[in-house]
Amino acid sequence: MSVLGRRELDIRLLRVLQLLLQERSVSRVADRLGQSQPAVSATLRQLREIIGDQLLVRSGNSLVPTARAVEISDTVDATLAGFEQIATWRDEIQPKIARRHVRIVASNGLSVLFVPRLVELLRKEAPGVQLEFCSVPGDGTLSRRLESGEVDLIIGNWPSPAEDLRIAPLMETDIVCMTRSSHPLAKKAAIDLDDYMEQAHVSPTPTAVMHWSPIDGRLAQMHRQRNIAISVPEYSMIPYVLSRADLLFTTARPFAEHLASFMPFSILGAPPELGRMKFYMLWHERAHNSAFERWLRDMVRKVAAEIRAIDTPPAIQPALHKSPVMAPIMAQQMAAHGRKAFTPR
Repeated sequence: MSVLGRRELDIRLLRVLQLLLQERSVSRVADRLGQSQPAVSATLRQLREIIGDQLLVRSGNSLVPTARAVEISDTVDATLAGFEQIATWRDEIQPKIARRHVRIVASNGLSVLFVPRLVELLRKEAPGVQLEFCSVPGDGTLSRRLESGEVDLIIGNWPSPAEDLRIAPLMETDIVCMTRSSHPLAKKAAIDLDDYMEQAHVSPTPTAVMHWSPIDGRLAQMHRQRNIAISVPEYSMIPYVLSRADLLFTTARPFAEHLASFMPFSILGAPPELGRMKFYMLWHERAHNSAFERWLRDMVRKVAAEIRAIDTPPAIQPALHKSPVMAPIMAQQMAAHGRKAFTPR
């Protein structure tokens, strides 16, 4: 068969060929397809030219397949079955037996509240899934990594997400500031932007990727830059650093309330110019219709809904801001450093 012939052999021709080999009658094939006999005969001539064989020859009053037609019959059936599977395919996922390696790029502000809940849910629903959380890369390759499949999903909160990616909101929360109880601002209910800019700040966002920060990114939009006196590599270091120095830490309210439930921190309202912190998912178009990827995004949405439930003022829902799980862990860590442990209030 010539290269040209292979290009010209399409699904419609294969379907007619399959019916001709089954019926061995041009008239019956024409009836099944709702076409005229001359049209089917023209298609048979085209098939003979492309394949380079008579395919069906007359024997008495009937048509019989040639040896070549018999040889390719199974291939024709299998090819058409494959096309049918593509056309009617429905991607299905069975989480309990799924075997996948999932990479999620997550904002570092999610480490304490979001990530443990997502791990708990995925271990319960899909124990065979290997889950890897990655920090935001500083080389501007997020879109490319999603496109290549190196990363499955991004959970972000920076002010300007990439416009070439699919996006879905997860939650929106107040932005607040935290200080240790002896800080000069500790007794204030809120802080304005001018006072905010005069403070020494602690940040878990490296200087190289400062534009990813929902705080510094927003300030940059206002052509402002705060004084980040201390930068640490991860959120888990923040409470220890904050308890030792007069620094200001800016974060989402649920995380602030979580820390303040077992350490003596003060929470004050952030400048209204900072707006609210918005968390969202980003994914590439290539993963949009995948059943597994849809299932994964649904799991993330469930965790976000759980956290939204605790993002309420303490006067309305105080019990949800206690941390019976984290408090013993913090107590153990602080005892190891020779310090008196705090217990939940």
